[in-house]
Amino acid sequence: MSLIRSSATIGSLTLLSRIFGFVRDMMIANLLGAGMLSDAFFVAFKIPNFMRRLFAEGAFNSAFLPLYAGVVATEGKEKARILSQEIHAVLFVILLIITVLAIIFMPALMQVLAPGFDKDPAKYELAVTLTRITFPYILFISLVSLQGGILNSADKFAAVAATPIIMNVCLIIAMFVVAPITPTPAHAMAIGVMFSGVAQYLWLLYFCRKADLNPRFAFPKMTENVKKLFVLIAPAALGSSVAQINLMIDVIIASLIPGAVSFLYYADRISELPLGVIGIAVSTALLPMLSKQIRSGQIATAIHTQNRALELSWLFGLPATVALIVIPYPIIAVMYERGAFYSTDTSATFHTLIAYAVGLPAFLAIKILASTFYANQDTKTPVKIAIVCVAINLCFNIISILTPLQYVGLALSTSIAGWVNAICLGYYLNKRGLFIIDDMFKFRITRIFTASIIMGAILLVTYPLMQDYFHHKILIKVIALSILISIGGFAYAMSLYAFGFVKISQIREYFKKT
Repeated sequence: MSLIRSSATIGSLTLLSRIFGFVRDMMIANLLGAGMLSDAFFVAFKIPNFMRRLFAEGAFNSAFLPLYAGVVATEGKEKARILSQEIHAVLFVILLIITVLAIIFMPALMQVLAPGFDKDPAKYELAVTLTRITFPYILFISLVSLQGGILNSADKFAAVAATPIIMNVCLIIAMFVVAPITPTPAHAMAIGVMFSGVAQYLWLLYFCRKADLNPRFAFPKMTENVKKLFVLIAPAALGSSVAQINLMIDVIIASLIPGAVSFLYYADRISELPLGVIGIAVSTALLPMLSKQIRSGQIATAIHTQNRALELSWLFGLPATVALIVIPYPIIAVMYERGAFYSTDTSATFHTLIAYAVGLPAFLAIKILASTFYANQDTKTPVKIAIVCVAINLCFNIISILTPLQYVGLALSTSIAGWVNAICLGYYLNKRGLFIIDDMFKFRITRIFTASIIMGAILLVTYPLMQDYFHHKILIKVIALSILISIGGFAYAMSLYAFGFVKISQIREYFKKT
């Protein structure tokens, strides 16, 4: 399967997941607003979600997939199945111990993870309770990541890409069904998070069994392959997830400012839409492809694949960045402004969205460039770069909290660190001859950038003419935003066509290539 077709499969399902996610977030904003309940829930949700992205998806996939693909290529599927069984057994025991300890010592952990909540005992106690409910999610979602890595290595992307939809559906159901019988809606959502982990595990268990790839339960043993995996995971945990670490630092510092955790969450959710639909889709399809190409010595082909992947990411990522910077207010207003989420909350959130959007092209590039290191089973170089970036983010965070920027500065710090990370990854890959920008990329990226600027200029002119419509009822707001986005999208597409980005006759051929 080609890179574009694989990415399209993953991206379309991720987009569907994000749509459900936005329905979920709109319901959360309506029920909780941006106050004590939302701050406590978002910390409870962020901690297991952060660990999922840091260890399960980021580090685990980056280390496991090339190792598993290598065993399949050199020793066959049966040896690969044994490897997955060994890892499954050890991973389950380790995660069970971590989960139990975290639940027991959660009051002490909360002192570190949200130190600002100490000022409000009710918020602190609620955050502890909700996080204890959500934490078992990490156990199941980490096993889901193992199942997903196995299916992705077999080019079976659809079932894995659909798993986040299950989580969003579980949360939506919890708000309708469980909320009426719990102390607060936040308790119901925490229960929904926990059960979504179980549901996702059972979902992929079915598809692994259907493909005869399911890792069976076995007695945990620290075999050589398991040791090798953990050696690779240790640095990959930081190297592949620097953005998540920076976001977690943001949450810790934001807990010192009332409402800031919620403002950061709502803005981050919107900025993550293009990152999730485009960046994760492309990088998920890219890693097994690069692993096979590099392992077979096809370096030139791998470099071509990298260029097309980065080009594809920025084809959609750059216009999304410009749109989030130019029209953040109506996007926030349409998504969240109702119920307990007021116009003042919109004003407090949209500046944060701009700050996150500045770093979007960098985060997309990181997904692509980091995949090359992991395909080479090099997890140490990204971690060295990541340590520097985390330090940069922390320094800017401390400066921001002492200035009028406050929580907006926290988001901007994350974006700055993201750009440093992307540039460093590209530099070291180029130095090793593993990433070279080709002429096709240069030709296309200049046209993507120019078309994005033209689209932004048209949105700047159009939005003031439609501004009054964003103060009406929700249906009018949705129609107005849809028209605004359609105008921007049409302007972007026509600009690309006018600049000769790609001919219509080439589109079918493009989808057959890597």
